[in-house]
Amino acid sequence: MVRKFNVLEHELVPVHEVLDVREALRILKQLRVRPEKLPWIRESDPAAKSIDAKPGDIVRIIRKSHTAKKAISYRYVVTG
Repeated sequence: MVRKFNVLEHELVPVHEVLDVREALRILKQLRVRPEKLPWIRESDPAAKSIDAKPGDIVRIIRKSHTAKKAISYRYVVTG
């Protein structure tokens, strides 16, 4: 039996989560930015595939930070 590897279970990969529409709109308003102006992440990215992100989605990435405990960034999912 072949077991698929989940990239999100690796200790060096930060937490990725797809935002629901309401949360995405709130974040875009707070940042005063259009979705396509956010940094991009391709739908073929292993982490994006693991969370089933589709083009047009916004992904929240939560990284551990030595200075701020955690650093949150957002990515716009594009085709590719």
